Amino acid sequence: MKSLSSKQQNFLNYVQQYILKFGESPSYEEIMSGLGFCSLGTVNWYVKTLEEGGYLYRMKGPNGKRALSLVKEDETISIPQLPLLGLIAAGEPIEAIENSEMIDVPSFLLHPDNYVLQVKGESMIDEQIHSGDFIVAKKTATARSGQIVVALINGEATLKCYIPKLNYIELHPRNSDFPIIKVFPHDDFRINGLLLYSFRTYAN
Repeated sequence: MKSLSSKQQNFLNYVQQYILKFGESPSYEEIMSGLGFCSLGTVNWYVKTLEEGGYLYRMKGPNGKRALSLVKEDETISIPQLPLLGLIAAGEPIEAIENSEMIDVPSFLLHPDNYVLQVKGESMIDEQIHSGDFIVAKKTATARSGQIVVALINGEATLKCYIPKLNYIELHPRNSDFPIIKVFPHDDFRINGLLLYSFRTYAN
């Protein structure tokens, strides 16, 4: 690794302290504000320089802004990954397709209870989740009203906003062109995950 200037070390320290405090890397805007930079271009220059020097790892695919990971000295870079369990509908429910593919994710999302699904459909576009995007979900059987969940309905999976009612459950899309799904007591329904993060990848 190349030796660091005092300003580069200060930049690295800020990222490290932020991750330790919040459990996720800072956005470029937060770095700019926290270190008193005048432009995002300055932040990008530091990130690129520290990445080339082997001190930072920046994910190449996801469109998220919190994708910086620290690299320890004398340690081989290990790209954080989670299993892709299949497709999930953001429209009408479809069956999740299981496979063993692994997907790169930000390091703060690594947890044995987390997994990745790829979205098919446009019913969640008001949450900036489009067809082809990936979501990271945490395995859970419960949720609060208003949270976005991976729901299983009669054996099929969908991504929707969970709204419990007195005698039934509503699963709301985030696109007015799609209907609300109503789940009644006779339906086989359970929550299988809670949305944590969404991102998309781009071809090189």
